[in-house]
Amino acid sequence: MWLVTGGAGFIGSHTVELLRKKGHSVRVLDNLSTGSRDNLEGLDVELMVGSIEDPDAVARAMKGVERVVHLAARISVPESVESPLLYDATNVHGTLQVLEGARRAGVQRVSLASSCAIYGSLPGLPKLETSPIHCESPYAANKAANEMYARSYSETMGLEVVALRYFNVFGPRQDPAGPYGAVIPKFVEWALAGQTLTIFGDGEQGRDFVSVRDVARANVMAASGDAGAGEVFNVGGGRMMTINQLAAQVSAAVPHEVSFRHEAPRPGDVRASMASVDKASEILGWKPEADFDAALAETVEWFVQRGGELVPG
Repeated sequence: MWLVTGGAGFIGSHTVELLRKKGHSVRVLDNLSTGSRDNLEGLDVELMVGSIEDPDAVARAMKGVERVVHLAARISVPESVESPLLYDATNVHGTLQVLEGARRAGVQRVSLASSCAIYGSLPGLPKLETSPIHCESPYAANKAANEMYARSYSETMGLEVVALRYFNVFGPRQDPAGPYGAVIPKFVEWALAGQTLTIFGDGEQGRDFVSVRDVARANVMAASGDAGAGEVFNVGGGRMMTINQLAAQVSAAVPHEVSFRHEAPRPGDVRASMASVDKASEILGWKPEADFDAALAETVEWFVQRGGELVPG
């Protein structure tokens, strides 16, 4: 039995889908604050509605479980700045509840979601797992704390834990209005509606985009293998694209002309981000496989199917 916390969310539902394709029994623990039952439609899974902050809910969810993918979290950087105690309660204390619940239940291994946000805006690309971290928000600090707990549980508490630092994840089921604030779903939604795409600053900011299907594979491989306990791994596409290039790619993916406008840069916007994925390849056997154009086309098609409309050219 596998447990996926946050399994009704964007990344979680793709992870659940992959586990079911592999024939695993899956239980989901999700409070449905940002996740949705619709994301699990058609999947034979056990859904438990509850919070990772509730030790009783966590204990019930852990019964009979051998492997855990821990994704439940609050994920808005701006909100973490406004409400740091709220974010600590969920992201740090909640993660500790999951790890302790897993240890007490005899779970063999946990993979948990970290973030490239912990690198901050320090120079130097690509980002290596040994690169300095520079937490510029409570959200980033939460993730760094979780990585420390992952190591301590692996080394002294008898529970194998692997932390995965996600870069810019995209794909079907990503909410353009959600707390993640990802640029690809926003661009796709605007483009399909015939709206002007807003680019902050000069658009030369670089980002490392990775398909959610590759991220789901990383989650499963990290939790199912026997290597890398207590370690952290970058999960990215291993390449960088500017926001201007992305806007052009989105424009090419819809059958009508798309207009752009530039607005003032956003304070604190990281100028460039790119992952080295060599460590994940060498130790976990994972590397990104999705073709960006194909993954973007799949994302556009999902938006069309969910109710978006292609504006005639």
